[in-house]
Amino acid sequence: MAEMKRTKQVVETYLPRIIEDRNIPGKLGEAIGYALAGNGKRLRPFLFLQAFKMYSPEEEKVLPFACGIEAIHTYSLVHDDLPLMDNDDFRRGRLTTHRVYGEANALLVGDALLTLAFELMNSVGENFPPEKVQRAIKEVVKASGPEGMVGGQYLDLKGEGRKINLCELEKIHRKKTGALITASILSGGILGNAPEEDLEALEIYGQDLGLLFQITDDLLDVVGDPEKTGKEGQKDASLGKATYPGLLGLDGAKEKAEEKRQAANISAAKLGDKGKIFIELSDFVFSRDR
Repeated sequence: MAEMKRTKQVVETYLPRIIEDRNIPGKLGEAIGYALAGNGKRLRPFLFLQAFKMYSPEEEKVLPFACGIEAIHTYSLVHDDLPLMDNDDFRRGRLTTHRVYGEANALLVGDALLTLAFELMNSVGENFPPEKVQRAIKEVVKASGPEGMVGGQYLDLKGEGRKINLCELEKIHRKKTGALITASILSGGILGNAPEEDLEALEIYGQDLGLLFQITDDLLDVVGDPEKTGKEGQKDASLGKATYPGLLGLDGAKEKAEEKRQAANISAAKLGDKGKIFIELSDFVFSRDR
């Protein structure tokens, strides 16, 4: 997707500015920069910016907010990769942050990124009504915390080594993966001043896209090329994690992905011509190889 590549470049140009001209001690700043770099998809800031630009053209005014969301996502990856969590050695085609800078420093990197994220999101307040900024940040806060991403990670760890059903699996990933994806879209729409009926369609789209993304991630863990995905294959199985292919088989997981793709596109179609970019995106996610 050309627009996704453009957004990736814009975001990756801005991200190093997060730690510029700050009094960060020792190698902590270097470690934060390392975590933010790498060949990330930058999906969440892309979703935020596309939802915003459906209603307002002034992308530069909300770029710090978009990068704040990416900082939250990056913090979650740094912490998830730690030995006491998923114990990963590779992320985005490189050694994980804790493998380069040590576990204690990686923990601090995640803490720093989370706090910097909210500073970045709050910084757009001078350009938008306070109630809009507050509402947008509230969506991201809820999605990032114990009701969302953190709660999903807890359930994911709790589910290791035991059989869970499809309903339980979806609950995990609606929180762990889907919540921040949905909040990225919603917060962009909110700051763009989208009407409430559009926000409803964007929210439902985000929920289905989040599950679609997770299902394809599970499939890539089984059949993907580590050179393209940038991380070890068969990692979920080695940890005893429940996955869509493990629960439904490869064909069943592909069918579930198609189901979520179609559901997401129905919601995007409700947005008219504005929603075409989101239909293109869900089709892209469905067929991705990394």
